[in-house]
Amino acid sequence: MKTRIAMLIIGIAVGAYLGGVLSSHTVYVYVYNHTQSPCKPINYTNMSYVSMTIPAVDQEGNGIPTTLEVLVVPGSGKALVNIDKLLFWTDTQNSIRMARNIAEKVTGIDLENYDLIYTIKANASVIEGPSAGAAITIATIAALTGKELNKSVMITGTINHDGSIGPVGEILAKAVAAKSVGAELFLVPLAQSNQITYRSERYCEQIGWTQICTIEQIPVKVNIAEEAGIEVKEVGSIEEAMEYFFSD
Repeated sequence: MKTRIAMLIIGIAVGAYLGGVLSSHTVYVYVYNHTQSPCKPINYTNMSYVSMTIPAVDQEGNGIPTTLEVLVVPGSGKALVNIDKLLFWTDTQNSIRMARNIAEKVTGIDLENYDLIYTIKANASVIEGPSAGAAITIATIAALTGKELNKSVMITGTINHDGSIGPVGEILAKAVAAKSVGAELFLVPLAQSNQITYRSERYCEQIGWTQICTIEQIPVKVNIAEEAGIEVKEVGSIEEAMEYFFSD
């Protein structure tokens, strides 16, 4: 526990030092050792903390639940990220930067006076990329406003500069992951409540004395809700998604 606290303090100190040289919206990184004992956040006044489960996909294409934590502390506008078994880090870094900007616009809170510390935990190597953008934005808004998240709702989708939610892949696998942890509603980008998958079929044709066979990829339209056994709704913006995550 002491080791993780020390790492966190060092990460913030490094971020503060680099802040004089780099943009205030730079996302700083520190590495979390998943084998260490968990510890409580540093005891700041005016601190806010949110934990949220988000769906991801592992290297084998399986949907797995991951944990996103957002800690808001008094600071100078930095975003620090605690990474754990995360692939395609650059895409996730960009998502965090965009989520911070959108959350600032939606809440009207000046983040130049706060540092945001993001922790992403997974039990396997996760191919996250930009698909967690919408979830990161929702979690950031919750941490800034103190609003309670509806734990029965999960979301996937990228986040754009105007707050719109963009398309992602592996929707079905993520819906299955959401269902596995008890989610009742899964929010997806517009036009992605159905997914096209491909079924391999062997087709053989007799030409004279010779039989020629090929493997064809047959498109199949899959209804995500029916296949995963979870309610699915399409959302086009972060404001729409907020209506499902927050009661007021």
